[in-house]
Amino acid sequence: MSAHVLEPGTPAPDFTLLDQDEKPVSLSGLRGHGVVLFFYPEAMTPGCTTEACDFRDSLAPLQAAGYTVLGISPDQPEKLRRFRERDGLTYDLLSDPDRTALEAYGAWGEKKNYGKTYQGVIRSTFVIDADGVIQQALYNVKATGHVARVRSLIGV
Repeated sequence: MSAHVLEPGTPAPDFTLLDQDEKPVSLSGLRGHGVVLFFYPEAMTPGCTTEACDFRDSLAPLQAAGYTVLGISPDQPEKLRRFRERDGLTYDLLSDPDRTALEAYGAWGEKKNYGKTYQGVIRSTFVIDADGVIQQALYNVKATGHVARVRSLIGV
């Protein structure tokens, strides 16, 4: 876990990142909408695909409740574009190769896998209200079943 953990009630750090089409997306540009922001390790890997498809399948009720869904990973826009096309993802995927947003949200840090310790993406999801304030900060989430938990937390 990185040292910098965000708590509910704190302002969500702003960022501007390129989406899968290399268009800049800023969190501050989405004020007036709730945002569900999820950080995932790598496009097109099994767990990340499961999570991304779960968000895709829950998009209609989330959007109806006023939420925009954004996925963020260190992948380059071209890989994100392929991921979106391959899995029919209907929301934007943002590229954070410099880990600006990942670090600002505490979603980059020490991980353990098979007894090895390394730096990587901590699968995390944030629910941000229309005023840009964090309502939920979920760290170390599981890829499977996690979207249902997010939906129940926000009552969608």
